[in-house]
Parts: sequence; structure tokens; C-alpha cells
Amino acid sequence: MKRGLVIGKFMPIHQGHIALIQFAATQCDELIVSMSYTDQDPVPHQLRYSWIQHIFENDHNIKPALVKDDFDDESLPWPERTKRWASFLKKQYGVIQVIVSSEEYGAMLADHLGAIHSSFDQRRIRNPVSASLIRERPFLYWNFIPPVVRPYFVKKICFYGPESTGKSFMSRHLAQIYQTHDVPEVAREMIDSNAFTLDDVIKIGHAQTDRVVQRSMTANRILFCDTDLITTQIYCRHYLGTVPDVLYELEKKITYDQYFLFHIDVPWVADGLRDLHDQRADMFTLFKDELVKRKLPFIEIRGSYAQRENLLRDYCDHLLERG
Repeated sequence: MKRGLVIGKFMPIHQGHIALIQFAATQCDELIVSMSYTDQDPVPHQLRYSWIQHIFENDHNIKPALVKDDFDDESLPWPERTKRWASFLKKQYGVIQVIVSSEEYGAMLADHLGAIHSSFDQRRIRNPVSASLIRERPFLYWNFIPPVVRPYFVKKICFYGPESTGKSFMSRHLAQIYQTHDVPEVAREMIDSNAFTLDDVIKIGHAQTDRVVQRSMTANRILFCDTDLITTQIYCRHYLGTVPDVLYELEKKITYDQYFLFHIDVPWVADGLRDLHDQRADMFTLFKDELVKRKLPFIEIRGSYAQRENLLRDYCDHLLERG
């Protein structure tokens, strides 16, 4: 049985890596995909490894493997450096007959292992991308990012603030403009009055969190969120006088890349659930204080609906242009 080896950090794995691995699998009977990591890597190694496992779960001759990189020495010249790698890889995987890579060091590593070297797209003509470029500008290289990896790079934007400030409308509206998803206030799907219980609130907290996770999986670069778990906590405390601990735990599960705090300088509109018209100013202060207390960065949004849309679109356009 001919055994092959592909090595890398896959930070993240991209379409160029996938093409290389698929090619390598045709060169041998069993292919080991060795993913190395350190504790300082900017992308968590267990997450990267799960991406590889998911992508190749139906390719039974492709065997992902995870190894800690405590054997490398970047100060060494390539011949000595790859000799160290080869020593470790022999102990880790045994006999390897084929090394497949798109890097210059591949031939040296193969020599140290006594293996054949098969080069693949070394000039990156087929897939002109690298993991470092994706980390720096993921939106620019979005089409090179596999679907399972994209949620990691999706920017989650939270529209935040008291009731009747246009958050729901703006979330839906911008999702249509940017051809992506929005996450509504799930509570409105679960209750039809403000006579709710702590059990209701806990269910709402779980459902809101799950919806963000679900929509992130297929969002197109940006995900617009109508609310968050801080909002759930605020209303729970207001109506029930307490906040269950689980809401604080659920809050930690989602990190929003940007908060927009919506001002109350638009007309209040009754909708059956809204009943805090006389407390709008106090609620706005409360919402703002919660962000300040957590040291979360936010941008205040005020003015007419058209002015708000223009400000938000300027932000999103700039975000996409930066890549």
C-alpha cells in the first residue's frame, strides 16, 4: 500500500488546499493530511481540524491527523529545518512513500523521508490565494473559502436599543440589499404578550442564540441581527425583576463584531407588545449603560430612517471594500 502525506497549518483550509489534497489522494492508496498547530495560532486548532474532517468525511482514503508543532525551528535554513520535520514525521507516521506539496521545501522534505515528491500548482495559478491573505481580507477571497469555513469570517452586526427605533425593519432591509440573512427578534415568534415567565425567557434566550448560529452558517459575509441576549436580559429584569444566570452564559456564546445603538428620535409605533412609550429615554440610557459596562464598542445611529440607512450602508460598503 502506497502512503502519501500532505502537511500544513490550514489556517484556514481553502480551495487551493482542497485541490492539492484531492490531487494527492490520487497519488497513493492512503493519504495522511497532517495539520500542525501551536498554542499561539490566530485560528483555534480544534476548529481548523474540524473543518478538515468535515470536508473529507466521505473520502475514506484521506486520513486527517493533528499534531502539535513543538519540533520546528524557523531560524534554521530550509535543509536543516526540513530534516527536523522529517525526523518527527517518521516517528509520527512511519513509512511515507509520497510527499505532495505546492511549496519549495516539499522536495527537501521528501528527500529526508526517502519519498517521492509530487508538486502541485506551486505558482498558485489554479487557486491564486493563501491562508494569510484570507485571514487579512476574507471578503476579497470569499469564493476561495469553503462553505464550512465561511461562518468563522462572517461579520455579525447587532442593531441594538429600545423598542420602536427601526431595528427590525433595518435588519430585514439591509439583508435584502446585501443578499444575506438577518436574525429577527425570536421572542416575537414565541410570545404574544408581555405576560411571560422566566421559563419563557430562558427558552427565548436559547432560541435567539441558536438562530444566530444557524443563520451564520449560510450568511453572505455579513449577518444583520435585530437583537441580542443583553436585550433579553434588560426586558427580563424590567418585567420580572430578575435575570436567570443562563442568559449571561448564553450571551458569551455569540460575539458581535459591531453594535449600532439606535436612538429614540423617530416616532414610536404601537404593535401590541410595545408598552414603554413613556419610558423611552430611560430605556435608551439603560441600553447604552449595558454596552458601556461591558466595554463593548458601539456606534450611535440617529436621524430619519433614510439617514440611518445611509450611515449603515456606508459602514457596510466600507467593510466589504476592505475585504
